[in-house]
Amino acid sequence: MTRIIDGKAIAAQIKDEVRQKVEALGREGKEIALAVIQVGSDPASSVYVNNKKKACAYVGIRSLAYELPEETTEEELLALIDKLNKMEECNGILVQLPLPSHINADQVIDAISPDKDVDGFHQSSVGALCIGRPGFLPCTPAGILELLVRSGVEIAGKECVVVGRSNIVGKPVALLLLRENATVTIAHSRTKNLKELCRRADILVVAVGKPKMITKEYIREGAIVIDVGIHRKEEGGLCGDVDFEDVKEKCGAITPVPGGVGPMTIAMLMKNCMLAVCGGRRDDGR
Repeated sequence: MTRIIDGKAIAAQIKDEVRQKVEALGREGKEIALAVIQVGSDPASSVYVNNKKKACAYVGIRSLAYELPEETTEEELLALIDKLNKMEECNGILVQLPLPSHINADQVIDAISPDKDVDGFHQSSVGALCIGRPGFLPCTPAGILELLVRSGVEIAGKECVVVGRSNIVGKPVALLLLRENATVTIAHSRTKNLKELCRRADILVVAVGKPKMITKEYIREGAIVIDVGIHRKEEGGLCGDVDFEDVKEKCGAITPVPGGVGPMTIAMLMKNCMLAVCGGRRDDGR
């Protein structure tokens, strides 16, 4: 019988662990504060920002909210980031993406101090991941790894296929799986014979951005399927990049949408904030 990997439950477990560590740090006189910057009033971004604020409140991290108007200039945003970089009581900085088109997101991300880059997007964090040095891990890929590890999925020696090559999910999750001694293939829009390639996977991670693209023809019997996508259906509700109903009987385990990878992203953000104060930007050598 197919096992449903419960991201909500695992994320709650991680947040409870972070909460305990934050309380312990508080007893030592150490407080944690996360600056969350939103430019404009995109509805989806507002939902994400509010969820991050709620998570901060739950684990005991102070949230510093900066809600800026759409017309904020790149220079004004960079000035705010510079101020926060120098602010001793601010431990982490998060700029909600996407940014308005007149602002260069790469410039903004690289302006954040690597020591406060709790999203794990700075080029220093990405470089550290590539060469196996300590650094903040990007939250969604780190959450995917935790889903697998805490679900008892053996990664070492397994064949993993990642469908998607974005800098935010595809590339870093491939690096994390490689670090766990998996054999990893990255597929994308120009990959030939994609179905045949996916059917080789013991672990299939899908972050392609196309609703219900992956059907049972892509799935190896008993494979572990991690669905990173999230889309709003015309008839209401959400779906992922994987056609859940079509593939669920063929998988060994699968993440649902919603309730799979999504909750893990915020849980790992909370963990990164805690690590920023603990003096280490990664808490293990995995």
